[in-house]
Amino acid sequence: MEGLSIGKGHGSAIMLGVMLGVMLGVMLGVMLGVMLGGHARRHARRHARRSAKLYGPALTAYWGKMTAKPGPAKPASKPAPAALRESFPGRRPTPPIGSARSCSGPPAQSLDAPATQPSRDLSAAFDSAELLDIAKRHLLGNYRPAPVVFVRGEGSTLEDKHGSRYLDFAAGVAVDALGHAHPRMVRRIAEQAAKLMHVSNYFYNEENVLLAGELCERTGFDRAFFCNSGAEANEALFKLARRHFYAKGEPNRYRFIAFNQSFHGRTMATVSLTGNPSYHEGFGPKLEGITHLPYGDLEAVKASMGPDVAGIFVETVQGEGGVLPAPPGFLPGLRKLCDDHGALLLIDEVQTGMGRTGKLLGSDHESVRADAISLAKGLGGGFPIGAALVREHLANALPPGTHGSTFGGNPLASAVAREVLRALDEDQLIEGAARKGAFLGGLLDKLGSTHPDLVEGARGVGLLRGIILKKGVDARDALARARERGLLLTIAGGQVLRFTPPLIVTESEIEEAVRRLDDTLKSLRIDMLADAHGKPPSTSG
Repeated sequence: MEGLSIGKGHGSAIMLGVMLGVMLGVMLGVMLGVMLGGHARRHARRHARRSAKLYGPALTAYWGKMTAKPGPAKPASKPAPAALRESFPGRRPTPPIGSARSCSGPPAQSLDAPATQPSRDLSAAFDSAELLDIAKRHLLGNYRPAPVVFVRGEGSTLEDKHGSRYLDFAAGVAVDALGHAHPRMVRRIAEQAAKLMHVSNYFYNEENVLLAGELCERTGFDRAFFCNSGAEANEALFKLARRHFYAKGEPNRYRFIAFNQSFHGRTMATVSLTGNPSYHEGFGPKLEGITHLPYGDLEAVKASMGPDVAGIFVETVQGEGGVLPAPPGFLPGLRKLCDDHGALLLIDEVQTGMGRTGKLLGSDHESVRADAISLAKGLGGGFPIGAALVREHLANALPPGTHGSTFGGNPLASAVAREVLRALDEDQLIEGAARKGAFLGGLLDKLGSTHPDLVEGARGVGLLRGIILKKGVDARDALARARERGLLLTIAGGQVLRFTPPLIVTESEIEEAVRRLDDTLKSLRIDMLADAHGKPPSTSG
């Protein structure tokens, strides 16, 4: 009994200790919470002050909302700017938001559907002017972008921060083959991102292996190397060709023949291959062993061939050079010269590949088979990916350790490229590029004849087209005027307005784009005539 009494007393002491411990823990927790809460509020205030200094009132307001106590929702203090809209024939119209002037027709599915959940996206706190100010202060000035901030797109349409819509006939410079926000692309990216995005090339991944097989089967090549861009793909071909002859015991065979007005990228090797002096200025000596010749001059190439030539780099259409298609017989002639001299024919299909010209490859138009090609742009439909495809005799040209790419061939990019290939087949986009490209070409020819004082002519293949402005016509002014009318183009070769719309573009959108360019040229003529007579320019835009 005595032992039991002692046990009970001991148990009571334990219970008392536990209760005191819990009470002490709660008190400490409350005190710590108060301290941390005060620290969090002070941190938020400091962050808001720093944000005000760096980014102005928009971010300050955003942080104020994030740190404010819950309360009734307040109406927006500033209504959204009026959107500029106009419907295309045969497409469901979207009610105008407030302006009669249009920047483009609406997409087939409205972009105005509200989000399913409220967003705390930081960008919502900024208007267009504030974003442009941040861009000017923090982006490197190596580009010359138009003062427009795009926020979303669908199909062949882009929408800017103000809600104004544009027909996108630039498509990221021939990149967005399936247009913007294509449902199958959105779905495939989400599925693969939730599954596997990156593992490195220390291992195989399923999507990349399957993509390599599908590309080789479609193109007739045997091996694939994957990277992230066209410049990387061309860099790989540059190294591959030199390494190939080095391994064969011909280390002095390292010279390349390339062409004036060509463009192959912006790395030191590819910019050295590029036949435009403006891209070379300020970067020191170009890489040795590169000869530039007139594009299309087969006799000049023949005279330059020799035992030191490793390969010929050529585009089937010089896109950046001014949308210049290769003259008939030029590519087959280069193939024969390479065969006769033991050199490699290396075709840059970065801009012309993946159906852009109405064939899978630009070289397919004359049935020319290169030793290796480079691909990018349309291959990923907007997702970064590049590839070099080679024939079997080059399979061992880059043994392990000689070349690589950290992100090249990652599962996400590979899955997206496979989806693009499926879309090309299932939606018959390559055949459509040939048909719609001919339609666009006919309209541009007619436009040129309507404006003979401004337009020298039109040229191109498939949905890679250009309209050539005469000397003395300010191409950048024309580009800006087209943009004001809701048409996005790019400049190539100085005086060429380049058309590279998505492969999903419709004929009604093509007609509308040419109509807007016609209006652009009319306004340009009026102001050029006014300048010639000393009159003030028109205010029609």
